[in-house]
Amino acid sequence: MANEKKGSYRTKRVFVNNIDTYSSKCIAKFLSTCMVGGSLEEADEDGPAEDETTLQDGTFQIVGTISNNEGEKPSFALECYTSQKRDQLLPSLLECDVVVYNISEHATAELIDEATWAISALHSDIDSFASQKIFILISSVMTWAMSKPADPNDPEIPLTEDDYRRKKHHPNFKEHTNAEKTVLKLGKTKKSKLSSYVVAAGIQYGMGENLLHYFFKTSWLGEFSRAPVFGPGTNVIPTIHVNDLAGVIQNVIDHKPKIHYFLAVDDSNNTFEDIVKIISFVLGPGKIKKVPKEEAYLTNVLTNADMDYLSVNLRIEPIFLKETFNLHWVSEAGIIDNINRVVEEYKLLRLLWPIRICLLGPPAVGKSSVAEKLCKHYKLHHINLKEVIDEKMKHLEEAVNGAEQEGESEEAVSNAQDQLDSLKDSMEQNEGRLSDGLVYRIMRDKLNSTPCRNHGFVLDGFPKSYDQAKEIFYDELDYPRSKMPAYNKKIIPEFIFSLEASDDFLKERVQNLPESVVEKMHYSKNEYLTRLKKFRKANVEDETVLNYFDELEIHPEHIEVNNAVDPEYGAVMDKITRLVGRPRNYGPTPEEREEMERKSIKETAQRLVLETAEWKRREAETAAKMATQLEQWNRHVTEVKRQEHELLEARSAPLRNYLMNYVMPSLTEGMMECCKAKPDDPIDFLAEYLLRNNSQD
Repeated sequence: MANEKKGSYRTKRVFVNNIDTYSSKCIAKFLSTCMVGGSLEEADEDGPAEDETTLQDGTFQIVGTISNNEGEKPSFALECYTSQKRDQLLPSLLECDVVVYNISEHATAELIDEATWAISALHSDIDSFASQKIFILISSVMTWAMSKPADPNDPEIPLTEDDYRRKKHHPNFKEHTNAEKTVLKLGKTKKSKLSSYVVAAGIQYGMGENLLHYFFKTSWLGEFSRAPVFGPGTNVIPTIHVNDLAGVIQNVIDHKPKIHYFLAVDDSNNTFEDIVKIISFVLGPGKIKKVPKEEAYLTNVLTNADMDYLSVNLRIEPIFLKETFNLHWVSEAGIIDNINRVVEEYKLLRLLWPIRICLLGPPAVGKSSVAEKLCKHYKLHHINLKEVIDEKMKHLEEAVNGAEQEGESEEAVSNAQDQLDSLKDSMEQNEGRLSDGLVYRIMRDKLNSTPCRNHGFVLDGFPKSYDQAKEIFYDELDYPRSKMPAYNKKIIPEFIFSLEASDDFLKERVQNLPESVVEKMHYSKNEYLTRLKKFRKANVEDETVLNYFDELEIHPEHIEVNNAVDPEYGAVMDKITRLVGRPRNYGPTPEEREEMERKSIKETAQRLVLETAEWKRREAETAAKMATQLEQWNRHVTEVKRQEHELLEARSAPLRNYLMNYVMPSLTEGMMECCKAKPDDPIDFLAEYLLRNNSQD
């Protein structure tokens, strides 16, 4: 029986509140992958106790509340509770071995009150517990924010857990402090039944970001030439990677330490300015600009609570953490020393991967038009060789002429001047063109620039040959194990599209172009035919630019453009976007959403106008049709009456003839005689006249 029990699997059921929010979600997801007892040190040679072995065989089962009822249930959670009242939530808490309440970031007064209620409710039911339960409150270092330095004469000496009784909270974090005290107090009564812990966490980063997300996002988007630092930026911000915080929680559950209050921060002690600077350097312009704190409030980019966290100035060393736990740190040295990993996490979880496209094809096939549409659809950078060279020249001239305003170093200015002189000398020696080596260097610099690395690009008709592609994408640090050419994986296009069209189609298209476009693109008859012939010749050789990509197993897609009735390249765009997939960015900006809304309203108004006009047209058409039908009906009725009249006339002719021949002559004479005689009774006179006349006849 003992052996059977020893080999059995046991689990720990862990409750975490709001497992659909940043911090709690990362902690709960981390715990769901951990073996119970996984953070304990290896047992001695005599063998572990039976309880320890069975715990290590089990896994954590995660249950918890979610704040958004309409959101998707986290896949790592065994059960999720939504909108439960406290009397409904309590049975769920009592079923758990561990209860974790996270109030470390953006906790409302209601959530803090719920955390204190939870420990109080568990404590009230303590006698019914069959085994020990653990309650962990994840609080914030903001409960230490106003603490005086450990040594007034040396402010760089950090605070530790030993200074707990001297700590002083930030004015806005009084409720956090009260919750900490309640949790520690109620966990002291019957530790064998209910043990409680408080973990005061530093500002959390990593896994897609939360508090620092604004600085990652603005740097990635390139919204500013200098990343903003609100305030002086000299304050030291205690930080911790959110997965390291999850590791602390795992260790608390596994070790059940005698110490019940822990500071959870890394070793960095970085200033706010240094944190923003490294984010800007890796993701953005590489420069910072200090702005007043009020600007953050006025522009609504950060909340008051955000600024409270980012304004804290504390040097902390987590002594108990290091002495007690067996932590496998993700970022022990802090965000600056681990920025590359943190940035990769940010891009991965925010789905912010660059899209690199290369468009190739004969002159006038429509590469630039398609490139512009792709850049607009995917928010990419349009890489046109001439524009890249012009941009480089302009940038160097600005660096030299505006050095004083930008505060550039003498070395940077001297370097810019040397590069500018080198470009001008090359152009003088090559009739206004740069040497191939300089062109390749400028293009590589552009493709390696931060915006292109972040968002991606569309190469417009370049490179044109195998050798150019090899020079631009070659990476001397890459040592291929096969015959495949060495190439720079960070700048090589992942999608190659070759737009193809017949010579007749292209010539006809050029002939129909406006004169201004012909002059701008150098598409005069002789120039165009020469360029087209050169392109065709270069693409019948064995080593073409398409062959280069084929060798790298980046196989080009060939798209026909022999359709003159599709000037907007709808079919081409449909095929490319279907192959490339969805955009990998933040989506529309507020301004773009506003513009889209305006456009939608305008389109709706235009549609209503068209629908009203169509309705009126149909009404008029119906009325005209009815009028025509009525007119036809009237004509038909008139014709019928005429025909009836003619028929009546024809049928009454014999009667009229009879009257004219036999009645009217006698009647006419009688009426004339009556007029002459003027009798008193003309009717009687006429009757007697006709009777006499008829007797005589």
